[in-house]
Amino acid sequence: MRERAIPTLWAGVLAVLMLGPALGPGFVLSYDMVWVPDLALSTDVLGLGTGLPRAVPSDAVVAVLDEIVPGMVLQKIVMIGSLVLAGAGAAELVRERSLVARLAVVSLTVWSPYVAERLWMGHWPMLLAYAAVPWLVVAGRREALGERRAWWQLPVLLVGSLSASAGIVSGAVLLATGLRRRRRAVGLLAMVVAVNAPWIVTGLTHASEAASATGFDVFALRGDGLPAPLAALTLGGIWNTSVVPASREGWLVWVALSMLIVLVAAGARTWWRADGQRAAIVSLWAAGLALALAGWAAPTALETLSRGIPGLAMFRDSSRLLPLCLPLLMLTVAAGIDTLGQHRGKRLHNTAPRWATAVILALAPIAVLPDAAWGLAGGIGAADYPKQWQQMSQMLETQPDTGDVVVLPWSAYRAPAWNGGRPVLDPIPRLLTRSSVVNGDLVIGSTTIRGEDPRAATAAEALDAADPRRRAVALRQLGIAYVITDRTAGRAPTVAGETVSDDGGLLLQRLPERSGAMTGYSIGPVTLAAVVGGWLAYLAMVLIATSSTVLLPISKVLRRAARVRG
Repeated sequence: MRERAIPTLWAGVLAVLMLGPALGPGFVLSYDMVWVPDLALSTDVLGLGTGLPRAVPSDAVVAVLDEIVPGMVLQKIVMIGSLVLAGAGAAELVRERSLVARLAVVSLTVWSPYVAERLWMGHWPMLLAYAAVPWLVVAGRREALGERRAWWQLPVLLVGSLSASAGIVSGAVLLATGLRRRRRAVGLLAMVVAVNAPWIVTGLTHASEAASATGFDVFALRGDGLPAPLAALTLGGIWNTSVVPASREGWLVWVALSMLIVLVAAGARTWWRADGQRAAIVSLWAAGLALALAGWAAPTALETLSRGIPGLAMFRDSSRLLPLCLPLLMLTVAAGIDTLGQHRGKRLHNTAPRWATAVILALAPIAVLPDAAWGLAGGIGAADYPKQWQQMSQMLETQPDTGDVVVLPWSAYRAPAWNGGRPVLDPIPRLLTRSSVVNGDLVIGSTTIRGEDPRAATAAEALDAADPRRRAVALRQLGIAYVITDRTAGRAPTVAGETVSDDGGLLLQRLPERSGAMTGYSIGPVTLAAVVGGWLAYLAMVLIATSSTVLLPISKVLRRAARVRG
């Protein structure tokens, strides 16, 4: 039992070493990771806004949980929890292997280019999906053998399905490894569909917007310091080169690839003979690799197909799906380490060489990716929101006019000085309780990827009007009642309106009353019913998971106590 705890403790050490200053007071705000003290449960969060529901159901889950746990604490729990859960899951998946092999696999899993790049990019739902993968393989194997379903299976599936891409990864892993017995197949499929129902339903209600998605070539997997297919083998190659650790661009990346190939090759035969689910594991690896490389190999063809197949746009950032390759790497590397140990003439068991080997193999992933340490070498850190931002948010809550908000300058990302100059999606809309219209355009170098929200496109046209008053009138026609201008973020178009608050940094204005018919966004009854149905299915899974996590362990304790008394 003590030996089984060592890999989990090691995962905790690695998590703290990687996150470093990000665990300090304040919020980690990096690219797509935007957490606030108290996220409001708005229509946008539920997927009922005009934009694509990219953060469904993750935002809704956070909006509920941060009423119980402060947002800052919740974010720390998610970050360190995802890394520890990944490492512990890796050890559990290869629990029959030696301690040396388990420690090495924990390091390989936690100290991974995928983890470093997605953490820097702020894709925390994908980190949770990555962490859920090994546990779902274990759960799927139990399903396939007809064993009693693990009490943690549904909670882990929920944790690993907080976005569309995350849900695809988690659902695919559980189904690929667990769909073997017909009597359980229907229940397993229903569980996976219900867990993913919110983003499936809200995505279908925005199918026309999704069909306009472009930029497959921009979001295609990149090669880091390796050719793209080889980078994918190491679970690296994110499209945004700004979040790639510098060591991934030099000779160390070749060392990392060589080590991985040697260990996989050494263990492949042993694993193949012993694993009854080798076909499922290899299929997951092949699917993950093929999907990750599709955008790199044929971006134009995919973009053309996406116009007729709206769901295809979810695979634009296809390297998100690389966690599908993770189970094969874990299993073959662990087998390779034990195989190489046996070939040395004797097993390294309870000896000094055994521990020396464990230390070397456990530290090897760190040695080839050293700049993933201590907040990704400064790439991420903790910062707190300026007091005037929070005061402005509170002041807006007291305003009588109904209507939404536009935040200027009209750009998606900011790099505020109080956040160390780190790029982040504009945090102001998330600080508000009112719905906001935001710019969804993404500028990458000289390329602009247009956002899919039609209301945002109309707002952009309104802001292009000739003078401040015309801009104000056009925005009011869209149902927008307030404008917030962040003067520290660059130049912004002037809009005529009554000044509610002006502290020099943030300007809050109330737009004049509208004249004529409003061209706002309304939700049809069919759409509303479908979305409500999706959320009810999800809520049912949450309630079942809660009962299995809380009530089942309590009932076991009570039964044991009764047996002792009896």
